[in-house]
Amino acid sequence: MSAGNMLYGGDEIGALVFDPGHHSLRVGYAQEDTPKAEIPSVVGVGPEDPETSTDLETKSDNNITQNNSDARKYYVDTTYVNVPRANMEIQTYMKDGMIDNWDLFEKVIDYTYSKVIQSEPEYHPVLFSEASWNVRNNREKLTELMFEKYNVPAFFLVKNAVLAAFASGRASALVVDSGATHTSAVPVHEGFVLSQAVVKSPLGGDYLSLQCRQYLEAQGIDLTPVYKIAAKDVVKERDNARCTLRKLPDNLTQSWQNYMQKSLLQDFQMNILQVLENPYDERVAAQIPSVHYEFPNGYHQEFSSERFKLAESLFDHTMLGAGQLASTSVGMCDADVRLSLFGSVVVTGGNTLLQGFPERLNRDLQHRAPSNTRLKMISANGSVERRFGAWIGGSILASIGTFQQMWISSQEYEESGKSQVERKCP
Repeated sequence: MSAGNMLYGGDEIGALVFDPGHHSLRVGYAQEDTPKAEIPSVVGVGPEDPETSTDLETKSDNNITQNNSDARKYYVDTTYVNVPRANMEIQTYMKDGMIDNWDLFEKVIDYTYSKVIQSEPEYHPVLFSEASWNVRNNREKLTELMFEKYNVPAFFLVKNAVLAAFASGRASALVVDSGATHTSAVPVHEGFVLSQAVVKSPLGGDYLSLQCRQYLEAQGIDLTPVYKIAAKDVVKERDNARCTLRKLPDNLTQSWQNYMQKSLLQDFQMNILQVLENPYDERVAAQIPSVHYEFPNGYHQEFSSERFKLAESLFDHTMLGAGQLASTSVGMCDADVRLSLFGSVVVTGGNTLLQGFPERLNRDLQHRAPSNTRLKMISANGSVERRFGAWIGGSILASIGTFQQMWISSQEYEESGKSQVERKCP
């Protein structure tokens, strides 16, 4: 056994798995069933506040980092981001599935080690997931960051579609991943992404949130987020919702208010929207029982056929819906792998938790696949497995014995530099 195996393969020191996405960063120890933490992929950036800075910085559990050059404070994680603060802007470090703002990303990684893992980075090998279309410059930059700033003992980078397939026990699969900002179809063959056949569309959770907001505002429904409400009166008539508003700081930024309203819309869509197994038909939808929803201000209403109509946009063939996306991807692969891809369609991503999503995808693919095709849809029943598919795959991969010799070690990095990632991490 090599020194590398003894260092990384033992149970004494756990490898860490990071799975960054547009909605959140999932992080935790390999061999665990679920991430230790899910941290929003946004950071609150506010100016230095002389009146409160002393008080904030004396708290042992605060997560605020300070940069003296521009006198800014950074707020990471739900507990801090969701607090109304004057002039705090909400910014994300992700763009098109890839890390884009490295300064903000480092703030989140700093927080992760100090507050979530509560351990020094040099003790833990790190496995990161990445988008299937990640570019070489980004891959090398992440490798350099983990070795140079965090001094990790070993590092590895894996395509998130490969990890999602792996979590489902498959080395080959068509991975349909629907998240916050986009839905993608990625063919994986024997553990490798067939990059020429990766297809994605901007139909994701954020697009649905926008549709929901437009619909609810058109109905005249008050979308006052929960942070504005101090108390709500209990009234029998649903139209007479009354609430007492909180006193809030002046100068709340538009980006923060938008972020908080988006949380309300996300809750609405995950609780109310549903996908019909067949294309939207108003008569069919009207026969299905309506669902009750109460808004933060106390207003409540029954939602019927409109909840299916809103969700239908994810399968809109004029905008490259999920079924069309998947069949297009398979069609771009070599003929000899198409049958195996249709026989192993892995559904993952938080947006696929909408009730009826896998069944509708299955129906759409059956209509698009060749008539003699055996179609098998693999969608975990539990919401945790579906939301954290890539992370769970990373947790399994980083803990198996045969993987231990694949890490890029700190010694290899010192000898060959960041270009090692292109050679060792396909």
